Amino acid sequence: MSAEGSLSPEIVLAEMKKHGITHVVWLPDSETNWLYTLMKADPTITLVPVPREGLAFSCAAGLHIGGAKPVILIQNTGLMESGDSMRGWTMGLNIPVVLIVGYRGYTRHGVNKDTAATYTEPFLHAFHIQYYLVENSEDAPRISVAFEEAKKNQRPVAILVGDEYHGFNR
Repeated sequence: MSAEGSLSPEIVLAEMKKHGITHVVWLPDSETNWLYTLMKADPTITLVPVPREGLAFSCAAGLHIGGAKPVILIQNTGLMESGDSMRGWTMGLNIPVVLIVGYRGYTRHGVNKDTAATYTEPFLHAFHIQYYLVENSEDAPRISVAFEEAKKNQRPVAILVGDEYHGFNR
């Protein structure tokens, strides 16, 4: 388990598995090291690295159309760079994918030291993407809410991970 107030990668993985995730499409980074280690060791999950974040959306769409159940693991900066790909591939094709977004620069006190955090929520609002903030393990049930909403509405839903440097990076 994670330290008090942080987000356990084991809990995040359990939430994903609860919803039958078969593939994790992502751009490798250092922030999700412990989650990566768990996913790599899990024989039921296939990791699909992409060289650019925008390619995650076309890859997830193809996997979904082929019968898989992908999730996209992405940082907020890459998400914002990928707006057109998200619009065209996942929104345009009604792909029910959950985006697990590292909320770089987020502070729970609202004093952002990184404009990536400043623009993340307005970006999601502009695309009408519903999102749920997950700051610690107690918030983890929101991950299931996101999966259920994506399935119901046949569109992407985001999880904003506000614990970027703690539970995932022990």
